[in-house]
Amino acid sequence: MASALPRVGLWWGLLGVVAFSFTMPFTRVAVENGGLSAMFIGSARAVVAAVFASVALIATKQRLPRGTQWFRLAVVAGGVVVGFPMLTSYALTTAPASHGAVVIALVPAATAVVAVLRARERPPAAFWVVAAIGAVAAIGFAVLQGGGLSGLQWSDALFFGAVLAAAVGYAEGGLLARELGAWQTVSWALVVASPLMVGLTVGTMASHPPHATVGEWAAFAYLAVVSMYLGYFAWYRGLGLGPMTQVSQVQLVQPVLNLVWAAVFLGEELTWQTILGGLAVIVCAGSAVRVRTARPPVPGVS
Repeated sequence: MASALPRVGLWWGLLGVVAFSFTMPFTRVAVENGGLSAMFIGSARAVVAAVFASVALIATKQRLPRGTQWFRLAVVAGGVVVGFPMLTSYALTTAPASHGAVVIALVPAATAVVAVLRARERPPAAFWVVAAIGAVAAIGFAVLQGGGLSGLQWSDALFFGAVLAAAVGYAEGGLLARELGAWQTVSWALVVASPLMVGLTVGTMASHPPHATVGEWAAFAYLAVVSMYLGYFAWYRGLGLGPMTQVSQVQLVQPVLNLVWAAVFLGEELTWQTILGGLAVIVCAGSAVRVRTARPPVPGVS
């Protein structure tokens, strides 16, 4: 049974990745015409998800987190409820979804690094070398895509900030999922972040009332219900079953899916530069998580 758990974790992780793969293009759809501001999309999607989370927690009579679990939930909330959605929403107001998809390819390696540091393990030196190469490849892609150092845009800094936020939120959430459960972890994180997100949403609606097409509202609905909530059911379950660095490598397929969806839904061109840059980042990130010695999985994640 124990030997089957890593494969189960990978399948759960893959399901979560497929759900997340629509996030970039649908965020681009939602912000493209300016009817829904980046601040509204980043905050209101968390508010909608928090409503579903509160109902689920109350209906199933979940016990309250204890002690330091509240602080750790705040870390998760800061990473995946506030940081990643806000940073990517603002970045995608100017950057194409295909560009963001490839820069975000660094998330699996970054998650592995944070997981190693958080668990106080000692991976081989080769892991750190390959992880550094992956970081250089991602930065190099951003520079080349922007036309050189002078073409590097503010959106690239936002994307790299989103990478760090996601890595911290994923790693801490994966650890908490072993204690609280997968869907419970994201639900409590949404509840913790809800006062801030409600305040931001109300303030944004007062200064910039949302108005959008049916398609833009549909994209927002997906971001709120699936990207912000249901997708994490599968993703945190996979990370909780672990090994975390092994499951995180499944996310390497996400940039490929992002590029496909950007071409399908947004008509973005798949240039050789984008394809080769994406492959380079994916290969480097994949090598980083493969070098790391797998940790035994932790059974019993609900």
